[in-house]
Amino acid sequence: MTRASGAAAGGVTPVVVLTVAGSDSGGGAGIQADLKTFAALGTYGVSVITAITAQNTLGVTAIHSVPPAIVAAQLDAVLADFPVAAVKAGMVSDPAVAAVIAERAGRLPNLVVDPVLVATSGSRLSEVGAIAPLLAYAKILTPNRQEAEALRGSFLGDAAVVVTGSEDAVDVLHYEGQRLELRGEPVPTRNNHGSGCTFSSAIAARLALGDELIDAVSFAKAYVARALLGGRDWKLGAGPGPLHHFI
Repeated sequence: MTRASGAAAGGVTPVVVLTVAGSDSGGGAGIQADLKTFAALGTYGVSVITAITAQNTLGVTAIHSVPPAIVAAQLDAVLADFPVAAVKAGMVSDPAVAAVIAERAGRLPNLVVDPVLVATSGSRLSEVGAIAPLLAYAKILTPNRQEAEALRGSFLGDAAVVVTGSEDAVDVLHYEGQRLELRGEPVPTRNNHGSGCTFSSAIAARLALGDELIDAVSFAKAYVARALLGGRDWKLGAGPGPLHHFI
């Protein structure tokens, strides 16, 4: 049963969604985009930071991977105190960090894995080998076309896969033996920094709210289109700018 989206009113406690991802100092992608998405969709976001990036709209200039022990401590602190209803896992640049997350997979419901390999700016953020330990535990993977090609041959377990990134705004969902095309209208904008993060975190939020998988993916696609449209005229930074998450 789907719960209504939107801010909880009258003292109703919101559902909790966890993001396990990297920090984007420019605020458009990563943890920052995830938390904005969770808030916009009426859920309560908690976070575990896997990496710190020095980043703006022009690119990534430095990456510091958070030590696995600190990632584990963050996860354990969050899971010990909050009733997490869904999880989005994004940038993981260290196989040891992926192993830490995989060890706790039984406590990570509705796991959405966004296999972040390359930033919108073109900067490389991770390798397939770094995220491989997570793939078999996902409910759904959300690669773009380049990431999907890189994942070819990897063991994905029973995970659904939605492949994004076509120029004509057609995403392809592979789910329970079906191949479904999800069509939309292309949004003419260069401000698409963090669109993949926003898409995967919106799926996680809607799963937490009770959506079936196909409904969650369809909602997330429409939400990203609105966010792209809302921010298309923004002039934040000299490169591809962020989305308008609160449109």
